[in-house]
Amino acid sequence: MHPTFQSQSVGDVEVFYREAGPADGPVILLLHGFPTASHMFRDLIPELAGRYRVIAPDLPGFGNTVSPPRGAFNYTFDSLADVIEGFVEALGLSRYALYIFDYGAPVGLRLAMRHPERVTAIVSQNGNAYIEGLSDAWEPWQAYWRDPTPANREACRVSLEPETIRQWQYFNGADRALVSPDGYTLDLAYLARPGADEIQLDLVLDYRTNLERYPEFHAYFRAHQPPFLAAWGRNDAHFIPAGAEAYRRDLPNAEIHLLDTGHFALETHAAEIGALIRAFLERQGI
Repeated sequence: MHPTFQSQSVGDVEVFYREAGPADGPVILLLHGFPTASHMFRDLIPELAGRYRVIAPDLPGFGNTVSPPRGAFNYTFDSLADVIEGFVEALGLSRYALYIFDYGAPVGLRLAMRHPERVTAIVSQNGNAYIEGLSDAWEPWQAYWRDPTPANREACRVSLEPETIRQWQYFNGADRALVSPDGYTLDLAYLARPGADEIQLDLVLDYRTNLERYPEFHAYFRAHQPPFLAAWGRNDAHFIPAGAEAYRRDLPNAEIHLLDTGHFALETHAAEIGALIRAFLERQGI
């Protein structure tokens, strides 16, 4: 089933989103990560849209969402969550399963904490919420968090370079023959837009607030016990398998699946992840 492409105004932000599936179907909200956009779900959406109403927005600062420039909009994870909260409410979504990936995890978990009654289930695909999930590759970002000097900011700019994104985000740990160039080529085009690099560096600095919120995320898990599935690329250089396994600490019934691929697991395993999600949600009666 082919998605439609629409936009929704949320304050000064025009949120672009993809939608597919029956209008009265159970909702799955797909939240992308860095440095991509809702196009990362291009292969997953058809796997889910037969039964589910699947909605995938582009976050502010990413993809085709139109948001104000730096200085007129505060590019923080709290602000991204505010916009997605407004987006959900504008669409009248009162119940939904969350699919959280990379940056989409701290955005989605903020949303879940604010409105736990809306969340029917959580699927995490390399969406981290535990210190154990962070590899040593985070050290340049952590140095910037500890000491946010211009020099440390510049040291993080390597994360935005085309070769870094291709090699460490897309290729590392994956079967390269299965990784389409479409995804990373589009990501790099988005990142090449004027001002996009500084927005991303602002978010790199603000990522430290996500670690500060980890205890709150864990308290939410313990209190509300949302049905939870991890479909995780085990070879991810940044979010390592220990981060997937750690969810069981607070969600004893969590289902954990480690797949033989890297960070962008949907590039190689969309059909497998789609099947895992469908079976998981059916077991929950969703």
